[in-house]
Amino acid sequence: MQSQISDVLRRFRKQILIAFDVVAVTFSYMLPWALIVGRTSYTQHNSLLISSCFFFVCCYEIVYGLMGMYDSLWRYAEIVEFFRLCVASAIAVTVFVAVTGLMWWKEQRFPISVYFLSAMFASSVTLYSRLTYRMYRNTKLKKRQKASRRTLLIGAGDAASTLLHEVAKNKNPEMNIICCVDDAPEKVGRSIMGIEIMGMTKDIPEIVERCEIETILMAIPTVDDDNKRRILSICNKTKCNVRILPDIVQLIAGGGKDVLSRVRDVRVEDVLGREPIVLTNLTSTLVSDKTVLVTGGGGSIGSELCRQIAACRPRKLIILDIYENSAYSIQQELVRQYGKELQLDVCIASVRDEDKIERLFAQYKPQVVFHAAAHKHVPLMEDAPEEAVKNNVFGTFNVAMASDRHGVERFVLISTDKAVNPTNVMGATKRLCEMIVQTLAQKSKTKFVAVRFGNVLGSNGSVIPLFKEQIAAGGPVTVTHPDIVRYFMTIPEAVCLVLEAGAMGNGGDIFVLDMGKPVRILELAENLIKLSGFIPYKDIEIKFTGLRPGEKLYEELLMDEEGLRKTDNKKIFVGAPLKLNKDTFFDHLKTLKQVAYSNNSDNMVQALIDLVPTFHHAENKTAEE
Repeated sequence: MQSQISDVLRRFRKQILIAFDVVAVTFSYMLPWALIVGRTSYTQHNSLLISSCFFFVCCYEIVYGLMGMYDSLWRYAEIVEFFRLCVASAIAVTVFVAVTGLMWWKEQRFPISVYFLSAMFASSVTLYSRLTYRMYRNTKLKKRQKASRRTLLIGAGDAASTLLHEVAKNKNPEMNIICCVDDAPEKVGRSIMGIEIMGMTKDIPEIVERCEIETILMAIPTVDDDNKRRILSICNKTKCNVRILPDIVQLIAGGGKDVLSRVRDVRVEDVLGREPIVLTNLTSTLVSDKTVLVTGGGGSIGSELCRQIAACRPRKLIILDIYENSAYSIQQELVRQYGKELQLDVCIASVRDEDKIERLFAQYKPQVVFHAAAHKHVPLMEDAPEEAVKNNVFGTFNVAMASDRHGVERFVLISTDKAVNPTNVMGATKRLCEMIVQTLAQKSKTKFVAVRFGNVLGSNGSVIPLFKEQIAAGGPVTVTHPDIVRYFMTIPEAVCLVLEAGAMGNGGDIFVLDMGKPVRILELAENLIKLSGFIPYKDIEIKFTGLRPGEKLYEELLMDEEGLRKTDNKKIFVGAPLKLNKDTFFDHLKTLKQVAYSNNSDNMVQALIDLVPTFHHAENKTAEE
């Protein structure tokens, strides 16, 4: 019953306030007559009293309405609102005096004290009533704030309505929705479920400060990526914790129930913004009812490959990894999700072990191979170049040669943008992996392809988990260079496109994924600090550490010599395969292997420079300069 009364009061707030002012101003006008003119004057000046009182009330209501006295939320009123009310009262009295002086002065003079006291009483009653209400609300809200956070809602559509309905039915101790904003001008000044729509998204910083907002909740699940980034950048100007409702499809899938449980924190992916992937039937055709092997299947990319492949119902999925903990983790996840529906085997082995790889291929006879196993940490591989060559180059060589010998239908190499004009050992080894794939494609029935993309958010060893750890520790957040730029995509998006590209390859192709717009790492760090509820450079310091060995400011996605052409998928491009001499190339690989297993780091780097024409090692370049 109490909540219903509260809903009615909120819904008809403006009308109730107008009615209160009418009564208050009428009383304020009548009282001076009773005090000054006396009771007998009521009968003598009955018609004048009624007409002048009506006019007095009209003056106040019209001026108050024009000056927005009924549009403000008085529970959050500041000194500006009270000053405006005093000015409105003065204008109303001036209009009344001017008009009544002209109309009734000669016939029946009003006592001057009536004008003065009426204005004083009317202004005082309207002003102090609002002050009293604000004090009452503040006292009441302070009690509630101990258990709830003052929340600003972005959006006044269906999702917001669903959320507010649930809040009304099930009071959330962590969420006290105070007001709302929406970019539809016609909604501003109105209310949704009794919650005032106080402005547009551009007004968020001002409203946050004015209403002492602690949490901002975005309730526009259908907003496009550009507008999401714009709104979140506005939210980042505040100190508020920002949260978001999920995609509208998830809301519908949940039947509109338990919406509060679906509210989540804003992630960096929301700030970056990526268009959703539209998959074709190629992916399902590639792996459905096939025996599929994923090397490095426990890693961040490999495990996501396993998830998406499992969803396409392969005949059997084989996860190969040297690290048993990560392999076990993805195994248990898939067992929980699919049970006996998925034929799943996990093999703990190293791609360096040629004999073990040969036996596994003979045992399982995979039809499709995704090769994701690799050392990828740039600085660590600079210190151990021979290990990068042993694992990346000859691990790829072992798996690729086994695929050729055992008649694998497709072999998909997971490559990197660092393979383009490499300046570090890791990039050079991945470029050699691409060369191995392209060389084998010239003579093999297996369709060998490589898929090249940049950084993925949240992958093992990526910058995002590092930043989060540094923020949790109180800083500083370390950025190598203020101008360093990288391309980013989410792990599920990258894997979707890898599967799509792998299905369309004809052999020897290097597919390049559209990574979108480059992102400054400094801006990424600043956004992550803000999304964590802190202020960059004030609460959390950002420290520049200098470029690491082998690191460059800008990553390239495609070598000039390879060219570029479009595919049916607008997010996937393909470079023309290079013509490499398979006989001399494999002879050079034998020499490289000897150097690698001699464990001579200096000779190893030089051997890579000799074998990869586009490799310009950062240390050598510095020495030459």
